Amino acid sequence: MNRLQFPLLAAALALATFTLVAAEPPLFAPNMRILFQGDSITDGNRGRSADPNHILGHGYAFIIAAKHGAAFPETKLEFFNRGVSGNTVLELEKRWQKDTLDLKPDVLSILIGVNDKGRGVPFEQYEQVYDKLLTDAKAGNPQLKLVLCEPFVVDHKATTPQRGSPNADIVKRQEIVARLAQKHGAVLVHFQAALDRATERAPALHWIWDSVHPTYSGHQILADEWERAVRAAWSVKKP
Repeated sequence: MNRLQFPLLAAALALATFTLVAAEPPLFAPNMRILFQGDSITDGNRGRSADPNHILGHGYAFIIAAKHGAAFPETKLEFFNRGVSGNTVLELEKRWQKDTLDLKPDVLSILIGVNDKGRGVPFEQYEQVYDKLLTDAKAGNPQLKLVLCEPFVVDHKATTPQRGSPNADIVKRQEIVARLAQKHGAVLVHFQAALDRATERAPALHWIWDSVHPTYSGHQILADEWERAVRAAWSVKKP
């Protein structure tokens, strides 16, 4: 292959990649506002200014926004990230009006719970406050689409495939999130299972570096599972 053929091959591969991405039907309706809420896993070291190069952080929220923003620019979607590192559901409650309700999202995705474990927020309080936040959000927008992501912990030192969180506290909070998702008609995203499946292909350390925070590869797993779960839940089933 001569040098002139390399640019042509690169262009062909780029076009093929874009075509594959755009071949999927749009996940979001035009002009939707999609908000990602949570703790450090969602925060992803996001910027706190209007700088579009950093505003969505470097995690799963960024990956989802980048994919759909590139594939469907004509839909004029708006993506927001208001994850805050270290937050429990109690801190989330304090900023709920400003960082959630005032943004008037059409889609609200939440991942919260690992810090509640670390700081000992009682299960009953975790569920009660979380429930109220969802109720308030739906009261502000009855058409709001909710996506609840289960908190997770994966033993980053494990060298064999994992099967469920090794932390009993997190398992309990996963059960609470599942219960809230059912109560509020939300999509439930099983991040734990997705990461567990990933450990069948590579050791846990490839996907998560401290048992809590995913690597860039792990964030891709989260983004893929988020879209898979949401697309499956929102798909129109033919009779």
